Amino acid sequence: MNIVDLPPAAERPRLALIAGPTASGKSAAAIALAERANGVVVNADASQVYADLRILSARPSPEDEAHVPHELFGYIDGAESCSAARWAADAASAIDAIHARGKLPVLAGGTGLYIRTLLDGIAPVPEIDPAIRAGVRALSVAAAHARLAKLDPAAAARLAPADTTRVARALEVVQSTGRTLSSWQAERSGGIGHRVDLQPLILLPDRTGLIAHCDARLVTMFDDGAIEEVARLLARNDIPADAPVRRAIGVPEIAALLHGDLARDEALAAAQIATRRYAKRQYTWFRHQPPTHWPRSESFSTDTINEIFCLSG
Repeated sequence: MNIVDLPPAAERPRLALIAGPTASGKSAAAIALAERANGVVVNADASQVYADLRILSARPSPEDEAHVPHELFGYIDGAESCSAARWAADAASAIDAIHARGKLPVLAGGTGLYIRTLLDGIAPVPEIDPAIRAGVRALSVAAAHARLAKLDPAAAARLAPADTTRVARALEVVQSTGRTLSSWQAERSGGIGHRVDLQPLILLPDRTGLIAHCDARLVTMFDDGAIEEVARLLARNDIPADAPVRRAIGVPEIAALLHGDLARDEALAAAQIATRRYAKRQYTWFRHQPPTHWPRSESFSTDTINEIFCLSG
């Protein structure tokens, strides 16, 4: 079926989305919505996919999961790598199956790349030449940005020189394929946004309160088993040192504690700083990147959920 032949949004299956930075209340809001609307909560957080990180990734507790069905939480072993493309394919299948059961899928998460890939599709960028990738990653930040300015001036102007990950990605793509990343992204395919009636809510709490919540939550995590969780992860010999699960926020800091390089209070402070920085990046992304017509709210309540998702009181 061609996109122009699709039925109007009101006739498409509904997909709810509750997104925002870490510690913004997404999980509680998603559970509340799923309870009221015969829904299933679907994870859209890159760390919460891993089975090894329930505590440190702030996955819903077993008690939370008992209230309503949850999918794609802790479903990938830490020895595996989960890309945005893999998750989006899994999420699309889960959403279709939930619709087939007559229930409402409620996406909940803070990984903007995952959400965008699911809705808009993925750019068909070929595999990057390993030698080119290694060469790009060996460059200094300034050198990489200067080279990008010559090969893809638009990307260099758009990206901050200190944004090492995105600068490196744009540079390796143009060097390896001879085309800019933006030209590949214009050919995105596979997204489901055109075939669902998306009903989003972005939670953007007061920044000061959000940071305080992040700090307090790290204290609770350290007290409630996060250290032991990371110890079990590090004890596995089948997980490479550069595996994504071992780079999740909090894991390197606790690993340093377990190796004797940091005291407990130092590891906690380092994890809090990393979480604050991550929350600020997420906050900025969700404030500016999604469409302006997507509703933003500092918090959620029954009234908020009723109004945005068109539920009766």
